[in-house]
Amino acid sequence: MKDPKKKTVRLFAWASFLNDLGSDMIYPIWPLFVTTILGANMAALGFIDGLGDAIVSISQALSGYWSDKIKKRKIFIVIGYMCGSLSRIGYALSTVWQHLIPIRILDRAGKIRSAPRDAIIADISTKENRGANFGLLRAMDNLGAIFGIVISIILMNILSLRTIFYLAAIPSMIAVLLIAVAVKEKKTDGQKIFKGVRFKDFDKNFRFFLVLSAIFSLGSFSYSFLLIYAKEYGIGVSAIPAMYLLFTGVAFLVSIPFGRLSDKIGRKVVVIISFILWGLTCLAFILSHSYVAFIISFALYGAHRGAIEAVQKAFVSELAPPEYRASALGGYQMVIGLCALPASLMAGLLWESIGIQAPFILAIGLTLISGLMLARIK
Repeated sequence: MKDPKKKTVRLFAWASFLNDLGSDMIYPIWPLFVTTILGANMAALGFIDGLGDAIVSISQALSGYWSDKIKKRKIFIVIGYMCGSLSRIGYALSTVWQHLIPIRILDRAGKIRSAPRDAIIADISTKENRGANFGLLRAMDNLGAIFGIVISIILMNILSLRTIFYLAAIPSMIAVLLIAVAVKEKKTDGQKIFKGVRFKDFDKNFRFFLVLSAIFSLGSFSYSFLLIYAKEYGIGVSAIPAMYLLFTGVAFLVSIPFGRLSDKIGRKVVVIISFILWGLTCLAFILSHSYVAFIISFALYGAHRGAIEAVQKAFVSELAPPEYRASALGGYQMVIGLCALPASLMAGLLWESIGIQAPFILAIGLTLISGLMLARIK
């Protein structure tokens, strides 16, 4: 008889694959679409990307809280995937960059699925396989991204960018049907009354991790800057999606190994490794002026993404009390996302006013500070 817990993890993994397939049909062409087709400058691009991350944070915090309160998870996940699908149609209909603002809000509000889904994964996992399960989820995210990028590269030479946005809506709709039909939500006994969540309900390690993650996030700007940076130093427009494919492919390859490594040596060590990889990424970009150098830089970025995304949610879920797990995951993502808006906006302003290497220098400094703080967590 098949293990229902493993089946649930795999269903969520396939849904993530489908959603990221659609998302990453547009992500490689997103900065080009916003700046070239809709005429936005780098500050506007940074604002839109940062706004999206901020909305993600708020939506995840609210959905995590309400999911714990009403003891329901599935409804948030279904609605979240639906928002992502509808937003891609809205992007395709936009004629000026200002139109992207409300649609970006709808798109990123779809992240209401994340905290409830992650809470389910954490609940049905043990300490011995939690990192591996979150690693599988991230691996399937990245595998979907790889397929989406390849499709994007093929289609951008055949179809208009707007048509690609329309097509990108389809996979997420399939994910909606998959979750709605195949995932069975566990019934709760209703004996525990949810009395709300206060910051003091979490121990000092969780609170300290929240603060240092916020500092790190202020220097962790949008991937769009990496792609435009490469373009500014001579990487052809047609090669930009290939660079996106490179770092996504590396993230796919390392997600499960880093997740399993965290099961063996601890979450904190792997998070520290991910911080080091981000610092090396920024340094590599500062020094990169050739194709080979950019290949190394994007590979390092992919390794950083694979490491941190596979482990941070498992780490947070273990630092928080089980009854507040969705709230903790949502609150953590809220803090990260709220920092993402000033991070990307600040990066855009530094780029425009000081120079294109300024955001990377700031990121290295903030990464060093947050890494030293992380070493203090027991």
